[in-house]
This record gives sequence, C-alpha cells and structure tokens, in this order.
Amino acid sequence: MAVDPRQVLAGVLTVTMFVMLGDMIKRDHFDAAHPTVHNTNKASEHTLASVAKGADGPWKEDGVTLKPCWQKPVLEEADESQGYVTFSLTNGPEYHVSQIADAVVVARYLRATLVIPDIRGSEPGDKRNFDDVYDVEKFITSLDGVVKVVKSKPSGLSARNLAVVKVPNRVTEDHIAENIEPVFRAKGNIRLVTYFPSVNMKKTEEKTNTDSVACLAMFGTLEPQTEVREVVDSMVDRLKTLSKKSNGQFVAIDLRIDILQKKGCHKNGASGSQSCYSPQEIALFLKKIGFNKDSTVYVTQTKWHSSLDALKDFFPKTYTKDSIMAMEHKDKFLSSETSEFEKVIDYYICSESDVFVPAISGLFYANVAGKRIASGRTQILVPESIPRSTAPPEDFISHYITKKNHFAYSCFC
Repeated sequence: MAVDPRQVLAGVLTVTMFVMLGDMIKRDHFDAAHPTVHNTNKASEHTLASVAKGADGPWKEDGVTLKPCWQKPVLEEADESQGYVTFSLTNGPEYHVSQIADAVVVARYLRATLVIPDIRGSEPGDKRNFDDVYDVEKFITSLDGVVKVVKSKPSGLSARNLAVVKVPNRVTEDHIAENIEPVFRAKGNIRLVTYFPSVNMKKTEEKTNTDSVACLAMFGTLEPQTEVREVVDSMVDRLKTLSKKSNGQFVAIDLRIDILQKKGCHKNGASGSQSCYSPQEIALFLKKIGFNKDSTVYVTQTKWHSSLDALKDFFPKTYTKDSIMAMEHKDKFLSSETSEFEKVIDYYICSESDVFVPAISGLFYANVAGKRIASGRTQILVPESIPRSTAPPEDFISHYITKKNHFAYSCFC
C-alpha cells in the first residue's frame, strides 16, 4: 500500500512537537516569575476564601461563582463555509481544551466548517472516537451559530487534499492571517497540529477579538459523555463519604510517579520553586499547612506505588483510582489499552475537589486551575519547601488566583 507523504509529515510534526514540549516542561517551574504571596493581601471575594464554618484546619469555603463575561459570537447569515478544518485531540484533556479552543478560533476566522476530531494516544494506531469520551451533542449545540460543525469529514476529503498546518496554542488573528489563511485559500481544506510554545495560561494585557470565541470553546464545549460522568460522580461521592471527619471535603493531588521519574524535580535557584514534588515532600507540605491524619487525599497515580507509602504514613486515607473505583467500571476505565479514560477522570476529579495541589507543574495544573476558577473553586495550593514547622495555607494559594492572571479571568467576572 502506498504511503501518503502528507501523513508521514503530520506524524513527524506531532512527534517532534511533543518532544519539544517535554523538554520545555522540564524547564518549567511553579510560579517561577511570581514569588510566594505571604498574606500581604487579604484578598477580595474571589481571591482567598474565608474559613469554612464548622471546618477544622486549612479547609476553606469556595470563592464566589463567577459568570461568563463574554457574549456568544454569531456568524452572519451570509457567511458560507469556505472549506474544512480537521484536527485530532492528543495527549490528555489538559491539551484537549486548548486544542479545541485553537481549532474553533481558526475555523471561525476562516469561515470554515469544523470536523469533530478523533482522539489519539501516544502509540501508533491508538485512536478513539470523540464520543467515546466527550458528549458530542453538547459540543455541537454549544457551537451552534459560532462555527459550522460536522460529525465526520466528507467522503471526498482525505489526507491527499489536506494541508497540514502547525498552530501555536492560543493562536492570534495575526498568526492566522499571515500563516494559515494563505494555505487554506490555496488548498481549500487544512489539518491543524497544535504546538505549545508555553505551558502557562496567563491572560494577556489586552483583550482581543478572539477572546469570546476562545472562552466559549475552552469553557463551554467539552463535557464527559454520560458513562464517564457517572464514573467521576461516583468516585467523588465515594471520596466525600470517606471524608466524614472533614465535613465531606477532600484534597486532590496531581501526583503521577511515571511523570516524576521522567522530569526529575529540579529546583529553581532564583525562586526556590521546583518543577515537581515527591510524595514525601507533598506529605510534609500538607502537614505543615495544617492538614491532619484524618484528611482524605486522592492522587492521580492510577495504581498504588511503593513511593506513595511516604504520603500514606502521614495521611492514612490516601487513595488512587484503583482503590475507589467500583469494580464494574475497572475493566473499561482502568484496564483499557490506553490511559485516555484515566486522564479524563483525573482531570474532572481535580477540577471538582475541595482543594487541588499540583505536585507537577505544566498544562494539567494550568487548565485544571482555569476550570476551577470558572466554577469558583479557588483552593489551589502550590507546594513549596517550608523551612519552619508550620505555615498558613493562604501563603501558598496559586498566583493564578491571587493575581487573577489566568486566562479564565478574561472569560469570567
């Protein structure tokens, strides 16, 4: 069978960009340019939340739930589709939200029809349908009047007549006009491959024409399909049941041993921050800011690893997906050939927990923070080595919250 050189090119571009992203994330550190806030600003209603009534220790109430401050953009009646934009979702839900936002922004600018993406893993042939993971009807309905969406590409559209175009995350209109539109006009149809020159989600100084489209795409289009949603809800309910001594509240920690082993938790000499933290370092951090042995802790590590013993020694009620997921769900969601379901479950549990602690810097932290801001869950505690025996938890609230510098604050107010 003949191999289309365009398919080869797309594959090479994808692999190359993930290698570059991996190198970049290794250099990324928590809040590197933002020193820890030492309680200098008893923040406004949506910054540092007040102490929860009846709760002991570091538990806080959620912040004020914000409302969308964008208006849904609408296509003019006269606008007709000029071609098709295709793309794939890759590497987990923290990337999916950004890939969706870029694709919608590009398709709307070009007045093109957006083809619902497939979902691809890191291994060749590792592919799922969009509706295996996400609610396809919700996706289409949310974009009604914004861009035209079809569930599958027309039969005549193949890799042979698709131009592969690299797109930087948070693409701008200028970039589209200069680098994407000429290719689209010449070829008629394009396939987008998103790359990530930065893994933070800080808002820009000035609002742009694409902000409302990006806000809708990032925060209003993706929801897990019914079965995935039910699994997430059952696990959250289970964690709350296990947290009776802390009023049903629990901590979710993004702590994956394979990622820690790959990254190496390097310190930033200037700020003292690290790119990631070990289970023992996280245990000491939580203990020093006031969490006690009765606190319920969820970690994103799928199955138990011996290194987690250091965390469990301090917090006996520490759980993984494998330990709290119902048996009838494990074959599908934990024993599948890919980790796609596991990543999606982690993303939503970390977005909905009472407290989120990112032990690993990167896009998962950044996009979970955005989803939490949108729902008023502002208790995001960024780890740090604490030289003294205790410290107030509000000293470690994420700069995305204290400085309101996350892109989500461009979308919600």
